[in-house]
Amino acid sequence: MKKRREPEELSFWQSYSDMMAALLLVFVLIIAFSVSMMTKATETYNEKLIELNIKDKEISDYKDEIDKQQVQLDKLIGVRSELIKKLRIAFETTSMGLSVNSETGAISFDSKILFDFNKYELKQSGIDFLNKFFPKYFEVIFDETLNAYIAEVIIEGHTDNSGKYLYNLDLSQKRAFAVAEYCLRDETKMFDDIKLDKVRRLVTANGRAYYELKYLETGEVDLVGSRRVEIKFRLKEEEMIKEMSALLETKIK
Repeated sequence: MKKRREPEELSFWQSYSDMMAALLLVFVLIIAFSVSMMTKATETYNEKLIELNIKDKEISDYKDEIDKQQVQLDKLIGVRSELIKKLRIAFETTSMGLSVNSETGAISFDSKILFDFNKYELKQSGIDFLNKFFPKYFEVIFDETLNAYIAEVIIEGHTDNSGKYLYNLDLSQKRAFAVAEYCLRDETKMFDDIKLDKVRRLVTANGRAYYELKYLETGEVDLVGSRRVEIKFRLKEEEMIKEMSALLETKIK
């Protein structure tokens, strides 16, 4: 006859079984949680990897664009040097005796050649001077190796610092306009109709009053030198720099 288990023994084994079942459940939950975390981590890693690949491509494209812009800027620096060189050959070695700024390429005319003191109507000597100067200047500007890089040609009037600002501003603007009006009028003999249209597309005229004065070695204002008309060019480098700045701002954002 079998010996019947005592109630205490049965209770022990039941408690042990429940504990093992509970531990097993805990292990199952831990494994499930670990698998879930690993899956999520893998997905996050893959997403980051894709994002990094996209960023790498964007950075590569961005760098390529900057490199292209830099090549163009380097080319424009060479164009500026070549243009200044050609202007110096055209004017400094002739009887016109004009000086070309070695850094900017600007050419200054003493205003007394063009105008009487405090006036803005062109004198005959000014007309004769412009008839020689303007066609020769644009021969250089329209050089086939340089012309594509020129954005603007500026006729700029300047005064000394005598008198009030607005009076000088008005005088400097009227003098610049008087030069442009004579050289670009319909009746001009300087250019044929096709070339005149090309010149008009480039030329602007404005006045600076006394905000770019000339000075003597003593430090005093050079009154005669300050009263002048300048003609200068602007290359397309400014547009290139603006494009590069816009590109940088876009990428930074």
